[in-house]
Amino acid sequence: QTVLQGIILLPVRAICIAVLLLLAWLFASIATFRHPGKASVPLKGWRRRMIQTTLSGLTRTLFFVMGFQVKVKGKIASLLEAPIFVAAPHSSFFDAIISALTGMPSIVSRAENLSTPVFGTILSSLQPVSVSRQDPDSRKNTVTEITKRALSKGQWPQVI
Repeated sequence: QTVLQGIILLPVRAICIAVLLLLAWLFASIATFRHPGKASVPLKGWRRRMIQTTLSGLTRTLFFVMGFQVKVKGKIASLLEAPIFVAAPHSSFFDAIISALTGMPSIVSRAENLSTPVFGTILSSLQPVSVSRQDPDSRKNTVTEITKRALSKGQWPQVI
């Protein structure tokens, strides 16, 4: 019985995950299409709402399809209460769960991640603070960018 369920569930889940990822890529592409300034200007209006609602919903659905059920206890801090979220150790895909639950905030990510097919487009729609491991000034530039976004009084989304 377990083998039979595995044979049936695995392809169904794989197809659902592929469809959800392609939908997320599509919505991320639409939200960032012809956006002036890319990472230097925050997404506003319908673009930001599209990222917050559709990508958050698709990511939650994706994790549900993978078998994760997440329940939030307490109140999620608003942008003005906490412009910066800290998630540690941020070495796994569990950060994506936190992102989905908090409305898809900006994240700090390696610059190389932005060039990954499909995931790079989705990631760039979150307007991440990119860190280059080859640039010796990257750490200082990252701190400066995070500080600028945190002090923007709500213009930029939260940073995780």
